[in-house]
Amino acid sequence: MSFGCGVECVFLLGCTRWAWKRCTYAGSDDSATWPPATLDEFEPVPRVCRVILAVYEPDLHRPDFAPDGGYRLNPDCLVKRVTYEETQGHSPPYVIYIDHDHREIILAIRGLNLRKESDYQVLLDNKLGMQMFDGGYVHHGLLKSAIWLLKKESEVLKKLWIDNGSEYNMVFAGHSLGSGVAALLAVVVVNHREKLGGIPRSRIRGYAVAPARCMSLNLAVKYADVVHSIILQPGVIATSVKSHAVVEYEGGKEA
Repeated sequence: MSFGCGVECVFLLGCTRWAWKRCTYAGSDDSATWPPATLDEFEPVPRVCRVILAVYEPDLHRPDFAPDGGYRLNPDCLVKRVTYEETQGHSPPYVIYIDHDHREIILAIRGLNLRKESDYQVLLDNKLGMQMFDGGYVHHGLLKSAIWLLKKESEVLKKLWIDNGSEYNMVFAGHSLGSGVAALLAVVVVNHREKLGGIPRSRIRGYAVAPARCMSLNLAVKYADVVHSIILQPGVIATSVKSHAVVEYEGGKEA
């Protein structure tokens, strides 16, 4: 009898410990031992975040949701704005913006829209070990979205890069659900640089704000020079995708 009670107590304590660690877990714990980003590494982040926020604006000339200090973007440099009606569920809405001051061509993708069924379809289109890529595993739905985006916009991006002397950086950025698409888009472009006129790997950048879990650890390490995560707090997408991905994606350094 006493032995059975002891086993029950040990089991109860173990479950309590697991529940406590699970409930108090924060995404930042994974990067607690990472070195802090340098000033040069962090410098593009606020600028890229403003471009992502601009995706939500119907008209940058008359913004409705401008952050403090404004977007600091030139509305005339907005090359393209693509809505849900145009993506037809293949991808979240996005913009293409050319920043001449910083010599960047930016494709920015919005985050999860809780009212759009198509976003959930992209998010849930995955199973454990379903999609292999370059020796690792990636989120199937997010990869499909990234490939669709590249096919749709490769000629536009290629022309912009060549027309500006083949000297601008190509930046793919996104928030939440869009971060997974942007991260995998950057990885796909690295492997198919001929699609954008032979752009060097050193000129390709990916910025994932509140990143979705979209690739296995070996790929996150392999492309850490290209894809950078910006992690502030754990978010709904990072949590939701956990059961559908192989391992958490957190490439790059902590910012």
